[in-house]
Amino acid sequence: MKTILAAYSGVLKGTGSSILSAVQDLPLAVWPCRSKMEKHLQVLSVLQWVICFLAMGVACTFLLIYMFCTDCWLIAAIYTAWLIFDWNTPKQGGRRSSWVRSWTVWSYFRDYFPIRLIKTHNLLPSRNYIFGYHPHGVLCFGAFCNFGTEATGFSKKFPGIKPSLATLAGNFRLPVLRDYLMSGGICPVNRNSIDYLLSHNGTGNAVVIVIGGAAESLHCAPGMNAVTLKNRKGFVKLALSKGSDLVPVYSFGENDAYKQVIFKEGTRWRALQKRLQKLIGFAPCVFHGCGLFFGNSWGIVPFCNPITTIVGEPITVPKIEDPTDDMVDIYHAMYIKSLQCLFDKYKTRFGLKESDVLYIQ
Repeated sequence: MKTILAAYSGVLKGTGSSILSAVQDLPLAVWPCRSKMEKHLQVLSVLQWVICFLAMGVACTFLLIYMFCTDCWLIAAIYTAWLIFDWNTPKQGGRRSSWVRSWTVWSYFRDYFPIRLIKTHNLLPSRNYIFGYHPHGVLCFGAFCNFGTEATGFSKKFPGIKPSLATLAGNFRLPVLRDYLMSGGICPVNRNSIDYLLSHNGTGNAVVIVIGGAAESLHCAPGMNAVTLKNRKGFVKLALSKGSDLVPVYSFGENDAYKQVIFKEGTRWRALQKRLQKLIGFAPCVFHGCGLFFGNSWGIVPFCNPITTIVGEPITVPKIEDPTDDMVDIYHAMYIKSLQCLFDKYKTRFGLKESDVLYIQ
């Protein structure tokens, strides 16, 4: 009580320094809503990313078309000209911004779940790497937070290594969204983009590929420990042709962010999902999280379950410009074994039982 009276006295005196010092001396109990305010900021930080990823590109495309029909047509024309001129930038290393990657909003994003990044081995800046990220989840929250921002301190944990998270190339054809993604160091997951990063951008590059992709997202659900990897060998062949080391990465809790309706194979809805996946490049999942205002309601806000990303031991890969199928199979088997060992070593530390196994599909 005396502290509060002292603060009130300082306010009455009217000097800026006395007011500031008095307010700073107030106990935390005087601010009962501080934790609630932080939680609201965390929810909003996650929600803005979800909305931006799902709707920004389409909304900005329609807005750009609409602007051509208004008095603002000149602005739309200038931006369209810039878009054409800048079309190949995502394939040539992008345009990352250290400032955007370090925004405070990403710290709130990280703390909502929370998300952690755990380093198990050092990575040499004199080498290039391909990180295989597992599992996909619905919206890859762990992959984005750890490799598309500095919220979990990637650059401090892996000095000299520059991560580039690879995502659908179609996202980089959409106005504004493409620039937002590039500012985080995110690149298209296509041959030209990855070739540039691993061959024409020096060393110390780490391209992060979500190996399971859209197909894996259709199977993700809370408690599910399965990855789509058995027939995914393109990233291994790419690593061999570039001489880039392979690094398995597993995120415990990634599948717990949303609940998804999983349709059985052979049903009409599953066939529709697969057809749309081939047409538009991603799988339209039927999922839900919690509501914005009430945790027990449905909405697009993900559940605040912890996500812990483990970066495993790198697998040294020789450079073979034209690797044979047998060579690809050898390193693919080594990668699967390394990923399974990583899962088994850390599973009991993050809520799983000793009897839980990682299913390779």
